[in-house]
Amino acid sequence: MAGLKSTNLIESDTQANSEQAITTDAVSAMDSLATIKVVLAYAPSIDEQYYEQITVRVGSTLYEVLASSGWLDRFEPLARWCEQVQHLRTPTPKVWHIGVYSQKQPLSYVVQPQDRIEIYRSLTIDPMKKRKKRAQKRQ
Repeated sequence: MAGLKSTNLIESDTQANSEQAITTDAVSAMDSLATIKVVLAYAPSIDEQYYEQITVRVGSTLYEVLASSGWLDRFEPLARWCEQVQHLRTPTPKVWHIGVYSQKQPLSYVVQPQDRIEIYRSLTIDPMKKRKKRAQKRQ
């Protein structure tokens, strides 16, 4: 009888472990299906602005969001820039063209729910010089 009880306990433990493994797999599968909403904003020129709310997988990076949204196909200069800086882990001043809520972020940044992803265009003139020109015109 004692041998029979230990066999039943082993079977119970094995079954419990199997059920736990199935539950863990189900949770992992649910996590990979979980989604969040983020916003993309881009103004390639003064007259042209794009603003789009999209749903992405939890754990998506900035680069993955841009790719899945179709913006890399839609905006070739953005795609070229991403290719050039994709390997960089730290945003560099005057070169970086993407951020979240005005904070420059690497393309490997993992987006959070309701993040506003902003694509910046290059400055055509130094802001200080522009102010001086404007002030001279007014005089």
